[in-house]
Amino acid sequence: MEITEKVAYLKGLMEGMKIDTETNEGKILSAMVDILEDIGLELEDLWNAQGELEDGLDVVSDDLEDIEDIVYDEESFDDEYYEDDAEEDEDCYATTCPTCEETIYFDESVLEDGEVICPNCGEKLEFDMSSLEEDSDDDQE
Repeated sequence: MEITEKVAYLKGLMEGMKIDTETNEGKILSAMVDILEDIGLELEDLWNAQGELEDGLDVVSDDLEDIEDIVYDEESFDDEYYEDDAEEDEDCYATTCPTCEETIYFDESVLEDGEVICPNCGEKLEFDMSSLEEDSDDDQE
């Protein structure tokens, strides 16, 4: 039995018991049943809206799955592709911008230039290659 049915049953019991709604107790009981009825109707509306959202989400999820199948065609991603890609990868470096504290990733060519521009805030970050080389020499010892 749903909440609205239970409230209707409770309301019927009150009427069957012939509770006098003119007394203080009767007024309170009648008001409580009316409030319960309103709450039950609101809950039913919320459950219906939630069901509609779930249905919509299922449709979007199915559409996304179709798009993923098109974009990430399984035939184009085989083991050979990943092996070739791994061999071509260069060393990747990271630093944190002192201005915006965003992590910036760059490759060896940027490191050789000695500077990088933060894509987030535009701050110019400079690198001292001699200090980096000294650090790497210390790490090897």
